[in-house]
Parts: sequence; structure tokens; C-alpha cells
Amino acid sequence: MTLEVGILGYRFMGKAHANALARLPMFFPEAPDVERSVLIGRDESALADAADRLGFDSTATDWEAVVDDVDVFYNLGPNHLHAEPAIAALEAGTPVFCEKPLAPTLEDATRMADAAADADVPAGCAFNYRFVPAIRYAKRLLEAGELGEIRQVRGRYLQDWLVDPDAPWSWRNDAELAGSGALGDLGSHTVDLLRFLVGSDELAGEIERVSGHLQTFVDERPLENSDETRAVTVDDAYSAQLAFENGAMGTLEGTRFATGHKNDHSIEIHGSKGSLRFSLERLNELEVLRADDRGYQTILVTDEDDPYVDHWWPPGHVLGWEHTFVHENYEFLSAVADGDSFEPSFADGLAAQRVLSAVEESDDRGEWITLE
Repeated sequence: MTLEVGILGYRFMGKAHANALARLPMFFPEAPDVERSVLIGRDESALADAADRLGFDSTATDWEAVVDDVDVFYNLGPNHLHAEPAIAALEAGTPVFCEKPLAPTLEDATRMADAAADADVPAGCAFNYRFVPAIRYAKRLLEAGELGEIRQVRGRYLQDWLVDPDAPWSWRNDAELAGSGALGDLGSHTVDLLRFLVGSDELAGEIERVSGHLQTFVDERPLENSDETRAVTVDDAYSAQLAFENGAMGTLEGTRFATGHKNDHSIEIHGSKGSLRFSLERLNELEVLRADDRGYQTILVTDEDDPYVDHWWPPGHVLGWEHTFVHENYEFLSAVADGDSFEPSFADGLAAQRVLSAVEESDDRGEWITLE
């Protein structure tokens, strides 16, 4: 069986997922056969060039004509384009894989999750950092109880691509198109990782209450190749305090104004028997401290028996950012082929969106918000 895949979007995420699809048969021979069938976009000239570069058989400018013709639909477009195409595909019985955050608003995310619940097909949300081998290793330690009772967690995501006030405006700076700024773009990843790692009832449980602060540093930006400017209507940075249902506490922060930080996504988890910490900028390493250790031990997660690594290079040869997309595509497409469920699901995307929405509400009201 060959799965015909249609992808909406051909820039940053389109390239990342197309690259992953191309590598699946080489490194995951047990993966389903996949055909990069149709690439969807608006600009016919740019679309044709992208389809040629990314290995697609055809192009389309109307997603409505595609969603019920392909076996799998990937929605990798801007946030405001997530809801309608994804819902239409699910209603047509087509499995959907959608980029994060699930939607710009909690209302749209709820509609998408409801459509996924009604559909008898997998619907996945693209939180690719769940598929970093070191994160999988960390989850194994946590589930085995090696850190004991979880007491504190910290998550931060620091980038610097908007430090320059003359950096051009993009859809990511617009609330109607993106929903939020650093909060949704970066914070959704952090919230999902914390839910993945400690969100079970046996560990910290779900996030129960939040207190948030959002800040915009540059109020308008120049349009590319123009003398005009456009207003920035999203946050440039956010921070939040968390209260988990099992008594743990947490802090989050994310910014696109952290000078010198390109893609620093860091997680720390402290328990009664030990701690761990991880940084995406050193994604092959996990730092672990157990009760009897004098200090943190750095584990290089590249052994043959580490998660996913046996599919790649000899032990000790590091993996990179792109490999996370191969891993998540392998898991999602295998679920489609086998008729299984997939996580992170649209329900996971909605759970993250509830936290993001509560952070925004807290900033607006100046008080703690309890999640419903």
C-alpha cells in the first residue's frame, strides 16, 4: 500500500517535512510507502519551483479540491489556515497532520479537536520535540520513577531573530494570522513537552492554574522591500507561572528577543530523588542527577539501544534537528497505515492551546487563571 500525501505549505515546515518523507525509506524501511503526491499553495510560479525541489508529482492552488483525493493531508500553512482545511479533510475521512500551534484561537482549536474526535482516522499535531531521542530517554527515566516525586519544572525557549527593530514584518507578527507571538510559536512547544514528560497522574498531572505576562517590545516593523510599516499585534516575549494538579510548580518563558540565542529550548525537571535538564542546542545530550550523585552526569544519547538511534548511524554519531521530523513522520504514517491512534493528537494540541489561552487571559486580567 502506498500513501498519497498532499501538503499545504512549501516554505520552512514544508521543506522540513518533505525532507523527512524523502528519508523514510532509506532509514526506516518498515515505514509505509509514501508518494509525495501534491503540493498546495497560492503562488503558481513559486509552487511549481518548490514542487520540483521537494519532489512532488503535482501542484494545486485549491486545498478543497485535494483534501478528499489524497490518503493523508498535511496542513503546514500559517496558523490562520489550520482550521478550515483540517476540518474539511477530517470530515472527508482523510487523516490530518497539522503544524503547531493547533490554531490561532482556543475556539478554532476546539472545533478542530471536535472534528478529530468525530473522525475515525488519525489526526496529529506536529510537536516534533517529543521525538528527540534524549527526550524519549528522559520520559523513560521519569516513568520508571527515577526522579521520585516531581516538585518543580522549568521550560524556556529563547530565540533572537526579531532583536533588530528593522527586521521585516511577517504573518507571525499579526494576531489575526498567528493568534499570538512567542507564546504560541515557542510556548506551545514547551507546554507540550512538559505535558508529555510529567503530565501523567503518576507524576505532576495536568497544568491546573497559570499566571502570565506578555510583552511587545517593537510596536511596528517595516514591510519587506517597502518604505511602509505595519503594526505588531502579538507578544515578543512571555513568561508564566504554573501550578500542576499534583502539587508541582513550574515556570515558563519564551522570547524572540534573546540576543545570542538561536534556538535554545531548555527543560529542567526536579524531583525528590533527582533532576534532569535538556537543551535543544545540545539535543544529543541529557544531563541527569540521581540521589547519590555528586553532580549532574551528561549522557550522550547515541547508543544503539537509545530511542530511534538504531535506525541511523553507528553509536556515537550524533543526530540533528531534521531527524525529529523523520521520527514523527514515521510514527504518524505508521499509525495511518495500521489504523492506530497517534500522539501528539489534536486533543494534545487543544490541551496546549488551553494553557496558552489562559496565559493570555491572565496577562489581560492581572490574576491567576484556573483551567477548565
